[in-house]
Amino acid sequence: MLILNSGGTFNKRYNEVTGELEVPYDNYALEKVLANMQGAYALAGVVYKDSLEMDLDDRKMIASIIAESKEENFILIHGTDTMKLTAEFLSEIFENRIIVITGAMKPLEIDSMEATFNLGMAIGFVKGNNPHGVYICMNGHVVAWNKIEKNREIGRFEVV
Repeated sequence: MLILNSGGTFNKRYNEVTGELEVPYDNYALEKVLANMQGAYALAGVVYKDSLEMDLDDRKMIASIIAESKEENFILIHGTDTMKLTAEFLSEIFENRIIVITGAMKPLEIDSMEATFNLGMAIGFVKGNNPHGVYICMNGHVVAWNKIEKNREIGRFEVV
């Protein structure tokens, strides 16, 4: 299993100088969560952006890393605003991998529970005997990418 970090809210940290939440160019949030889990997990930072800033080139880079990897199972940490776009893109390329995309509605730095829970669920799903495909793991659900929507009014993902 390879965990890929593309940034998003999961990773955001408060910048005391600017007073803004920023996506830092590091894997600190993921390393903090993974340090408390049993086992060793391969982790690679690939894009450090808010998902609203991600573009086709970023998605192609993620796909290239997956295609070149010897791994069969992947978790992609991603911002929630455009994770479905990335999921759809990856689903058109990969039929022989398990790719679980997860993230958080609140930064780990502000509320560690949601981010930790989502990552833990994604890891558990990848370790299970599940069919190849692209999945989204949010708010207690791990389903095919096209079976879940972000409900912006209530601030959570719902199965559709």
